[in-house]
Amino acid sequence: MSTETLIADRIEIADLFSRFARLLDEKRWGDARTVFTDDVAVHSPRGGELRGVDTVVGFMRRSEVEGQQAQHFTTDLLVDLDGDQAGVSAYSLVYYYRDGRAPHFTGGLRMAGTVVRTPAGWRFREQRITPAWTREN
Repeated sequence: MSTETLIADRIEIADLFSRFARLLDEKRWGDARTVFTDDVAVHSPRGGELRGVDTVVGFMRRSEVEGQQAQHFTTDLLVDLDGDQAGVSAYSLVYYYRDGRAPHFTGGLRMAGTVVRTPAGWRFREQRITPAWTREN
């Protein structure tokens, strides 16, 4: 694989993490297939093991708190490319707030998993979300 291809893949995977954060922040559940494969598996303490994009979207919809917004920041992305798939990990800092007010809850997460190249671009096939810490503000 050429250096140019490796760099392009890493940029696209970084963009995937950003698109996922924006999807969560903007509650654009209908765009889930732009970040997940149809057979995605998501593992988290809140949701347990969720299989399939429709199941994941259903969980996200049910988890909405009326009037609460979120702002996700992703950092320290690591990508271990292996052809058309990659092991990935990153940290996420999440602020929960109500419009016009300072955050009332903050959390740090570690996200790890697998992304795969699809005809439509890179997508999450598996995500493991592990809380590192939380703070009520």
